[in-house]
Amino acid sequence: MKPKLLMSLAGLLAAAVALLSQQPPPAARTTGPGIQTGADAHNAELIANCKVPPPGRGGGGAAKGGGAPKGGGAPKAAPAPSLREYTITAIPGIVNAGAQWKEVWTVDGNNADGIIADANGDLLIAQNDNSTVVKLDSAGKATIAYTGTNTGGSLSMNSKGAIFILNRGLMPSIEQLAPKRQYLTDRLANGDTLDCLGGVLNDSTVDSKGGVYFTAGTVFYADAKGKITRYGENLNTNGIMLSADEKHLFVTNGGTLAVFDVKGDGSLTNQREFTKWEGGGGDGSTFDTEGRLYVTTGPGIQVIDKSAKLLGMIPTPRGTITVTFGGADRKTLYAVARDNALNKDWIIALPMLSQGAKPRAK
Repeated sequence: MKPKLLMSLAGLLAAAVALLSQQPPPAARTTGPGIQTGADAHNAELIANCKVPPPGRGGGGAAKGGGAPKGGGAPKAAPAPSLREYTITAIPGIVNAGAQWKEVWTVDGNNADGIIADANGDLLIAQNDNSTVVKLDSAGKATIAYTGTNTGGSLSMNSKGAIFILNRGLMPSIEQLAPKRQYLTDRLANGDTLDCLGGVLNDSTVDSKGGVYFTAGTVFYADAKGKITRYGENLNTNGIMLSADEKHLFVTNGGTLAVFDVKGDGSLTNQREFTKWEGGGGDGSTFDTEGRLYVTTGPGIQVIDKSAKLLGMIPTPRGTITVTFGGADRKTLYAVARDNALNKDWIIALPMLSQGAKPRAK
């Protein structure tokens, strides 16, 4: 199905999707919005037609994809299925000792991912199962901001306020939601659909030129005209973050953080290891006004300064998958806590001393 046809159907589907946003999709569903491409019943048909099929899945009768419940690339360890005790110790200038996470919103299903804060500091939350984007204000009130995504995942916003989402359903795409809703791309340079990358589109960050960096096993850059270029060697990626000055790109790679230099045209060079931490993992990330990075890992959120020094870890009551600063003053750290066993997501919030950067959210 072509992007223009998908867009024409979006209006017709909007009312139905809005209703679906209140409940998880039926367990019997095997195809369509709400199902990631690797788990879609029609995935094998598309893979069979790839000019360059995903590794290990040659064309002409490729096996049906499995698809992970969130993201692609490195497999994610299932977070603990219950609350755990934690104690936050002080990290000077970042968080006070004894600070407490607060649950501010919860939802059933795979329905909170790739969070960012909008210009007002309200949260935008991508919902895979429901194919919507929810807006959560400072009072904890949730409203539907966008409907009719194709299993929308990671959100990102550049310094000019342009918002993008990764659509993870069959025939994945990169879609701009604001200021004008339109598709950036759904094809590789050889004409293959993005299904042919294998897995799903995982995480994204967007530059001021309207180009989108995203992860799907390794690193890709879709420029403002939709041309996709692949980068990276020996990577098994997950989260991705462009520095505030857009001169460096950081990518989680297991228990390490890789970094690239960004050239003027958006291309990447000089891949190297930036830092690593104990315990492995590494998923979503954000940054503050001082350029420090915050990376979600199994036991908590790693805080890393611009010199690659680990400043400390902020423990979390559950495993977290994505993080951002929000609130009117950008001094609240929000994270998505995921419980795979219960198939449930929480938005949790923590008061901070540090402050998220404006206006770019991710």
